[in-house]
Amino acid sequence: MPGNNPSVGEIGNPGGVRRIVIVGGGTAGWMAAAALSRLLANGHREITLVESDDIATIGVGEATIPPIRAFNALLDIPEAEFLRETMGTYKLGIEFDGWGGAGSYMHPFGAAGQDFHGIPFHQIWLADREGGSTAPITDYSMCAVAAQHGRFAKLALDDQTPLSHLSYAYHFDASLYAAYLRRVAERQGVQRREGRVVSVDRDGHSGEVLAVRLADGTSVPGDLFIDCSGFRALLIGEALNTGWEDWSRWLPMDRALAMPSERSAALRPYTRAIARPAGWQWQIPLQHRVGNGHVFASAFMGMDEAEKLLRDNVEGAALGDPRLLRFATGMRRLAWNHNVVSLGLSSGFIEPLESTSIHLVQHGILRLAALFPTGIDDAACRAEYNHEMRRTFEGVRDFVILHYKVNGRQDDPFWREMRDMVIPYSLQRRLDLWRSGGRLFRHDGDVCAIPSWAAVLSGQGAWPVGRDPSTEALGQEQVRAALSDMRTAYTQAALRLPMHQDYLQRSGALQPL
Repeated sequence: MPGNNPSVGEIGNPGGVRRIVIVGGGTAGWMAAAALSRLLANGHREITLVESDDIATIGVGEATIPPIRAFNALLDIPEAEFLRETMGTYKLGIEFDGWGGAGSYMHPFGAAGQDFHGIPFHQIWLADREGGSTAPITDYSMCAVAAQHGRFAKLALDDQTPLSHLSYAYHFDASLYAAYLRRVAERQGVQRREGRVVSVDRDGHSGEVLAVRLADGTSVPGDLFIDCSGFRALLIGEALNTGWEDWSRWLPMDRALAMPSERSAALRPYTRAIARPAGWQWQIPLQHRVGNGHVFASAFMGMDEAEKLLRDNVEGAALGDPRLLRFATGMRRLAWNHNVVSLGLSSGFIEPLESTSIHLVQHGILRLAALFPTGIDDAACRAEYNHEMRRTFEGVRDFVILHYKVNGRQDDPFWREMRDMVIPYSLQRRLDLWRSGGRLFRHDGDVCAIPSWAAVLSGQGAWPVGRDPSTEALGQEQVRAALSDMRTAYTQAALRLPMHQDYLQRSGALQPL
């Protein structure tokens, strides 16, 4: 009878999605379980997560961007406890070393400077530079200045000093985060089923997924399925044959070697991304170790050379052998197909250059909660979800391509080819506007705001040709004096902050080792 253990065909009734099945654990699976059990499992829905202890998770995404704080707050996760449990540290941005040629620059979080009478700050700064100033735009970023001095502190909500511009995210051990979220989810009623999925049952008429079958022969039925099975994409890819859109012509990196090492230096409140001959290397400071990785294009560098380069450039002694990860950059043509929603690696992959992998999972979860099927017009919900996820993936894709397109390296074939490539029109349009007077606008789907684009473009030496006419009426001496005062205020504010590790200690976030 309707209402008793409804089948997929009965989802047309409001509230008909009663059984949510998440296939795969790891960071994506347990983020979905923890959030959806908080937002949707109010006694009317059951959430089951199926995972196998025999299948290892990728666990590379150890750096994040500021929206992760809102996700943790949604789950009422105490920050100090979260950092202790995940061996986490604070993150104020990313230092890019060698991307513009010699030297490095910072891509910080948060705002840069202050607008003048409606004129964007980066335009004021560009005009000052045209007048002879050599101060980088990051001198006007609270996050960049604090990171430069290795300092950090959380602020009172009503703080009106330059410190109010401080924004932050986290570095953490992704496997520990998944374990932490599992405990949260299970307290909220999520049921975990141990087992390996070997087949998928589908309705012969509608094509909807009815159940997943495990290796021991048991069946796990559901009304809505969330595919968090990683690159294998058991449901969205293998069962539903949802197409894949390949972006490797713009982002040809297809290998990563990951290796932890001992921490031998003070805890930096930022990630490092170091340009290498055929890719780049990450360094992520955790409480108990440093996460290292070498992302590279196998068409330009062999495995032995890539591994040697990583081993020769880690901080402290290695804590294990490098682990190889193979991947392809791109996304599913549909993130939500039939009654299957894909999250994480099954949905798409963009290399972790700007630490957006976990954010894309978070964004997908929250968008699904906002568009959860009601049985009234679920096709409209699916279409909106797919449109939104595509905009967001493409926005991240373009921002990552930007780093390669405007690189200033002259010595390696890989970097020359990346600089000469034909890029997506959506990115070329933005570069053309930047070149014509430094114009930057926030687009739908953008994860990174205007100050981020300005930091990367200027940090890598991609300068505009013209000047925005709106700055021509500004008095140069008055502007220069205001900018000088601003730089001084940011520096003085940063130097009042405690060192990063000291703050972790005093806030109770540091795990005793």
